[in-house]
Amino acid sequence: MDAPRNESNWLQYLADEDRVFIKRFILASGSLKDTASIYQVSYPTVRLRLDRLIEKIKIVDDQSVTSPFERVLRAKYAEGLIDTSTLKDLLSAHRKEKEQQS
Repeated sequence: MDAPRNESNWLQYLADEDRVFIKRFILASGSLKDTASIYQVSYPTVRLRLDRLIEKIKIVDDQSVTSPFERVLRAKYAEGLIDTSTLKDLLSAHRKEKEQQS
């Protein structure tokens, strides 16, 4: 069962710890309770991490975002590593630079 070419790219944008989390979550049969136990954290903590990971996957899988830089930037935003203002500023600067190069 081969995935379409563009369906396999999202995984490369995830950090190693995200891939490990996905593996453990799958091995726990998708149980948030069991995953929380594995990580020795609360259920809401695992739910938040999963929600952020889902958002990150949606962002990097979005085919309308063609720039690798923009995908990485949006993934960092989904992880909570940069705030909305910083994201907007960096995206704006990046797009202006791309326009100037054209």
